[in-house]
Amino acid sequence: MEHVRRSPGELLAPYVAFAAKAFSREATYRMEVFTNVGSLVVRLYLMKSVWTALYAQNAAPAGVSLHAVLTYTAIALLMSLVLELDGTRQIRDRIREGSIATDLMKPISLPLYFFSDGVGMTLLHALLIVPALIVSLLIVHIDVPPPHVLAAFALSFLLGYLVNFLLNFLMNCVAFWTLETFAVQLMVRWMSDLLGGQVVPLIFFPGVFQKIVLALPFAAIYSTPLLIYVGTIPPSGYLAAWGAQVGWFIVFALLSAVIWHAAQRRVVVQGG
Repeated sequence: MEHVRRSPGELLAPYVAFAAKAFSREATYRMEVFTNVGSLVVRLYLMKSVWTALYAQNAAPAGVSLHAVLTYTAIALLMSLVLELDGTRQIRDRIREGSIATDLMKPISLPLYFFSDGVGMTLLHALLIVPALIVSLLIVHIDVPPPHVLAAFALSFLLGYLVNFLLNFLMNCVAFWTLETFAVQLMVRWMSDLLGGQVVPLIFFPGVFQKIVLALPFAAIYSTPLLIYVGTIPPSGYLAAWGAQVGWFIVFALLSAVIWHAAQRRVVVQGG
């Protein structure tokens, strides 16, 4: 039988359709949209109150202004509208339903399907950043850096998004062995929020501990883009920062490939 070559566009077309379907699906949950924006505004107000009180009592770390911290906090919360999404949670759900074996028989790449579904969700929630940003500006004044810094931040944010996707993918693949991933996800998400720089800038951590947390993969998700945005990482440090993010992406991608291969064999062995 003659092998028909397909163009890259034809190969990607199904995944673009999956992303569009996910976008439409998420758009139907209008109440959740408003809830997410409202929750972000409340969290920003609370964080502003906490940081303002700490600086008023001289209990905050020196060397970083209150305005810079508030900008950092606001951008971190806006990023969370996208990074807290998890399109790979379907892995756990499909394993529970028993439909994962049928999914594996389909002529598509399931990891790419989950990624496409997540992208569709992300595109909708990215639109939430606009109203959330407008409301946030009523609470704090957010600095806008020069265009070259915004471009560097955007690239770093994209790399952090990819690292975050692979981290979620690995956590949900645990369900092939345990059927339940809630405890693992709760633990990893807590560590990611605390050690990734979403809640507290990692440059506030003391001495050697700061070097350790900055070297962890969690920092590649939130801390690196945020430190580029506020100028803590200067242009001379961009390549090193991006390199660290790419390094963690490669490590997680290789680990994901190994785990996914093992997971598929486990389904076959179980007769799924």
